[in-house]
Amino acid sequence: MRILGIDPGLRVTGYGVIERAGSRLRYIASGTVRIPAQDGLPARLKAILDGVGEVVAAFHPDTAVIEKVFVSTNPQSTLLLGQARGAAICALVAAGLPVHEYTALQVKQAVAGHGKAHKSAVQEMVRRLLGLDGTPGTDSADALAVAICHTNHTGVQAAAGGQLARMGLKLRGGRLVD
Repeated sequence: MRILGIDPGLRVTGYGVIERAGSRLRYIASGTVRIPAQDGLPARLKAILDGVGEVVAAFHPDTAVIEKVFVSTNPQSTLLLGQARGAAICALVAAGLPVHEYTALQVKQAVAGHGKAHKSAVQEMVRRLLGLDGTPGTDSADALAVAICHTNHTGVQAAAGGQLARMGLKLRGGRLVD
């Protein structure tokens, strides 16, 4: 399965592409979509939409993952980030990809082991988990981390589903049923 992770931003939107085969992860690519700071909001949102669309066309992912917006102390920043995120989601959905979402806390827990990990810890763990020679930039590392988080989540779900099936049980709507 090829997974595209997106770390949305109005100035820089990070992306990371990995493949999962069983329990093994393989790095495919990462980078950033840079948005000209002098452009107005509509032009910046279009740059995100087009840039993410180009990444999808270049790497043909099977699924996409994006970080959920956190509510910051500055409501205006939160609204702007939400709009950047919306533009990225529109590009993913327009390409026919399923889109999954995780909070920053979930991503940090999955990659670094605790939800309050610093960006440098996330970067280092991404480097180690993917066997990279160098440390990716913060935006690329965050995008790769959200993709890794998804592989952990789907792997746990599949393992749990298999174990439950052996016990004659199923999960439906987050509840056990027999």
